[in-house]
Amino acid sequence: MILFIGPSVSLRTNEETAAQAAEEAIEVAMIVKKRKSRRILLRYVGVACITISGLSASVMVNSAGAAKSHAVKGVVVATLKTTQYGTILVSGKTVYSLKPSATACKASCLAVWPEVLLPKGATKATAGSGVSAAKLGVIRRTGGALQVTYAGKALYRFAGDTAPDQVNGNVTDTWGKWSVVVTKAAVTSGSSTTTTTTSPSSGGVSF
Repeated sequence: MILFIGPSVSLRTNEETAAQAAEEAIEVAMIVKKRKSRRILLRYVGVACITISGLSASVMVNSAGAAKSHAVKGVVVATLKTTQYGTILVSGKTVYSLKPSATACKASCLAVWPEVLLPKGATKATAGSGVSAAKLGVIRRTGGALQVTYAGKALYRFAGDTAPDQVNGNVTDTWGKWSVVVTKAAVTSGSSTTTTTTSPSSGGVSF
């Protein structure tokens, strides 16, 4: 009996080669797929990082803007030289002290004579040009508001003054005597000497 084994061996070899080639092709495909996936993943990671960085920068800018917008604006008390009164105190407008009468200065009074109050969050006024910081202080009013004082005297503004250089509030009314706060009295020239004085008609109070 004669056996023919050549073609079977050849056929088996071809099948094994084809199977191996298929496995290699699958491995290559998997490697390519992994590489593509990695590139896609890296791309998404990069986009995510850029997005997060942008959000972080936005948050920082917004936070800085919010902090700036919420910054407390203080009260500045400064001096102003006038011909009639000498050097007086101002805080936006002329400020006054009160020698009270028997009638307390309440709501109707404060509508005409608003207190010089610190904004919420501030604890003291700022001394401007010519003002001694040591003389500035505060007193606590009803409700917890802090009113600015100078040399222990509470400070007020007058509704009748519309400009910093106006002094229309040297008056006596229901609530007492109101006086502009003078830090250095006006200088008047005498016939032979120069003296420093506050005019009796001016009504200013020197500190």
